[in-house]
Amino acid sequence: MNLQKVVKDIKTLKIQGATNIALAGSKALNLVAQNSQQKTKKDFLKEINNAQFLLVNARVTEPKLKNSLKYILLKLRSRTVPELKEQIKQKSEYVLKHLTESKDYIGHIGSLKIKNNMIIFTHCHSSTVIKILKYAKTKHRRFYVHNTESRPLYQGRITAKELAKAKIPVQHYVDSAAIEALKNADIMLIGADAITANGNIVNKIGSRLFAETAERYNVKIYACTDSWSYDPETKHHKEKIEQRDPSEVWKHPPKHVKIINPAFEVIPAKLVDGIISELGFYKPEHFLHKVKRNYPWLR
Repeated sequence: MNLQKVVKDIKTLKIQGATNIALAGSKALNLVAQNSQQKTKKDFLKEINNAQFLLVNARVTEPKLKNSLKYILLKLRSRTVPELKEQIKQKSEYVLKHLTESKDYIGHIGSLKIKNNMIIFTHCHSSTVIKILKYAKTKHRRFYVHNTESRPLYQGRITAKELAKAKIPVQHYVDSAAIEALKNADIMLIGADAITANGNIVNKIGSRLFAETAERYNVKIYACTDSWSYDPETKHHKEKIEQRDPSEVWKHPPKHVKIINPAFEVIPAKLVDGIISELGFYKPEHFLHKVKRNYPWLR
């Protein structure tokens, strides 16, 4: 692992999913710190801050990565480079522990929403949603999953493959078959790449379309994520939405055809029945209060 490879892999989606990106970024930042040859605190911090900048800007809609790196570099008080290296090592290890244990706990909490013979709808690929479904499977619950392909890069196929490997029955739909995929579902489980200051959920493009369809068919919608997906910067401005390369949609379009390829979109909080995180299960407005109380540095 090296910094440039991790940045490239995040950009090209070889590393994808908010938690996986945060884990990889935290490991990469610590590796830069431990391998640094800088002798002075000033030069060392300059190198670390540059690495943080490159990681954070690999994909703009990744507050969990941003928050993880922020925690690692928060209040570094050591005077010498060796002491700084040790501090960064310890804090990065805490971040890895937090992200891993949080996902396990969310798997337990989320699985309580799954009952026998339910149909669960999910979109794109969320390792946290997969964790919930696998946990429910270990509790011998029988259920079915409807999932969508998630164009243009088909991350939904990753979900389908992982569920099939876990022997969880899954039906795979094209994105435009939203009604067919959702009309008989009991609940909708999605990840969340970001949660805004007003409780909106930012997730894979198509998520709002599916959320509005779910509401029409009385399907409960739950966003499943570590609370570090909260983006405090949205108190002052809207969440930045990453625009992907048009060639992902159409490599050689006709002249005068403009390709729009947003990676994410916003689901209004009013459409979300609850957020499942390591803090528990809460309505969006209550979730925000819990985050601020438990992680005051995220304000």
